[in-house]
Order: sequence, then C-alpha cells, then structure tokens
Amino acid sequence: MIAEALLAGVLDRVAAQAGVADERLLGNLREDFPGVHFSVCSDDDMPARMSPAAQNTVCRLYYVSSAGHCLSLSTDGESASGLVVALVDQGE
Repeated sequence: MIAEALLAGVLDRVAAQAGVADERLLGNLREDFPGVHFSVCSDDDMPARMSPAAQNTVCRLYYVSSAGHCLSLSTDGESASGLVVALVDQGE
C-alpha cells in the first residue's frame, strides 16, 4: 500500500533534488523510503492514458503494482508496492 503521506514525502524529496542525476535520485529515494520499489524516467515515457497519483512542478508519480507475476502500472494505491517517478521536462 502506498499512503498519501508517502506520496507527499516523495514529491518533497524529488523537488528538493531537482536536477540530480536519475541514478543518484533513485538511490536516494530507495535509501529514504526502504521497502518501496522506485523507478525513475521521463514523463514523456509514460502512457498518456495514465493519470498520476500525485504531481508537482518537477515530477508526476504513478503507482506500480506487483500483484501479478510481474510489475505493472496501476491506479490503485491500496495494491501498489512502488512508484514510478516521472520527471517533467522543465521546458514544458
């Protein structure tokens, strides 16, 4: 389960590290939020039909579920086990 408080914490952490290299950001998130699966990508890589779970000016967060035998995007925070941090192009 991904709680609203966790979403807010991740948004704050990503905003505070705007411009940090993706791999470093990923490592920092995994360290700060143990037990949560994270992926970092460009928001351009996300399907247009998916609505973010939360967003700010730096990124959009999408739920990831591991309920099946592989990871998949989800709209359900109750079944989510992780987050995709989709970084917004600051030129948008």
